Amino acid sequence: MSLKIKALTKSIWVFHLAASPCNNCDIEILDLLTPRYDVERFGIQLVGSVRHADAILVTGSMNRKARQRLKRVIAQAAKPCFVIAIGNCSCSMEMFANSYNQMECLDNVSEVHAYIAGCPPKPEAMIQGVVALIQAQLAALKK
Repeated sequence: MSLKIKALTKSIWVFHLAASPCNNCDIEILDLLTPRYDVERFGIQLVGSVRHADAILVTGSMNRKARQRLKRVIAQAAKPCFVIAIGNCSCSMEMFANSYNQMECLDNVSEVHAYIAGCPPKPEAMIQGVVALIQAQLAALKK
């Protein structure tokens, strides 16, 4: 079993990347850190540098400016680093699909390991999505 994947069963550090969001998903991500949900007690911690992150939470849809920055940030991340699409905009470009400055879906820019839909997704859904991602990675390693 990969030591990096095994370590994720104990704690996971996430980096939040806002790629032209409307900020509703960002508020829900920050709600995870409040005493009501307190994900830090499970070892899930928001970090300020992508180089320390195990997962990248991407909110918003991919516009012209965010595309290159997202590629650069993912290249700087330690490997393996999981990309998680948070909200309908990053999952499918939802209401911004026909906008003049939207380029493509997140999956065309980077490999996405988990999709957490909703506008905005509830904190419980985000916790469940991260847990499901870790379980899927552990199951893949056992095979």
